[in-house]
Amino acid sequence: MAGTEALDLDSSTITTGRFGTSALRQRIESIAIGTTAIVLLLVVWELVPHVLPMKSGTRLFFTVPSRIFDTLWEMLATGSIWSPLGVSAAAFAVGLALAIVVGLPLGILLGRSATLNAMFDPFITAFNATPRLVFLPLLMLWLGIGLWSKVAIVFLGALFPLLINTHEGVRNADKRLINVVRSFGAREWDVARLVVIPNALPFIVVGLRLAIGRAILGVVVAEFFGAQNGLGVVMVRAASSFQVDVVFAGLIVFAVLSLIMTGLVQLLEERMSRWRPQRAENE
Repeated sequence: MAGTEALDLDSSTITTGRFGTSALRQRIESIAIGTTAIVLLLVVWELVPHVLPMKSGTRLFFTVPSRIFDTLWEMLATGSIWSPLGVSAAAFAVGLALAIVVGLPLGILLGRSATLNAMFDPFITAFNATPRLVFLPLLMLWLGIGLWSKVAIVFLGALFPLLINTHEGVRNADKRLINVVRSFGAREWDVARLVVIPNALPFIVVGLRLAIGRAILGVVVAEFFGAQNGLGVVMVRAASSFQVDVVFAGLIVFAVLSLIMTGLVQLLEERMSRWRPQRAENE
C-alpha cells in the first residue's frame, strides 16, 4: 500500500510538474514566435519606402510604423483620442452585453426545446445570412444618429455567433450524462446547470470570440456610415483629409481592443475548463 501511494505521488508529481512546465514552455514559445513575426513585419514595412521607388502621389497615401506610433502617442498624450474612444467603447460594451444577455439564454432554450427550435430557426437562419449593414438605414431612422443605433448594430452582429454556437453546444451535450442526472431525480434546471452548460462551454467560448470580432466590426461600420462621433468617425475624417497615420492609429486601437477582449475570454475559458479531464492530461 505504501509503495502504491508513493507511485501515485510520483505520477502526480510528474503530471503536474513535467506537463505543466511543457505547457508553459509551449505558451512562451508561441508568444515569442508571434512577437517575432510582428516585429519582422514592422521592420519590412518601415524599410519599404527606402527600398522601393515611390511616386509622390503614392507617398501621399503611404505611411510607415514609426509615423503611425508617433501619431498614436501624440493622440494619447494630448487626449484627443480618449473622447471618441469612450464613445466607441460604450457602444461596443452595451451592444455586446445585450447580445450575451439575450444570446446565451435563448441558445440554451432553443437547444433544449425542439418546438422552440423549429419555431425560431427560420428567422435565425435568415437574419444570420443577412449582412448587418443593410439594417443601418432603418436603425438610423428608428433610433437616430447616435449611440443607440450603433448599439443595435453591435447587438445584431454579436448576437447570432453567440446564439448559434450556444445552441450547437447544448445540442451536443452527452445524452448519457443527462440520463444519469435525471435518474437521480434532477429537474430540468439541474440538468442544464450540471451537464448541459458545462459541456457547452467550449462552444460558448468560441461563439463569444466570434461575437467580439463582430461587435468591433459593428462599431466600425456604424461609425463609418451613420454616426456623429466615435473613433470610426475620426478615422473617416482623417481619410478624407489624407491623414493616413491617423487612420492606422485608429486601426491599431481597435485591434488592441479586440486582442484584450479575446485574451480575457481565453483566461475565463482556462479558469472554467480546469475540471475537464483532457485539460488535466495536457497540464
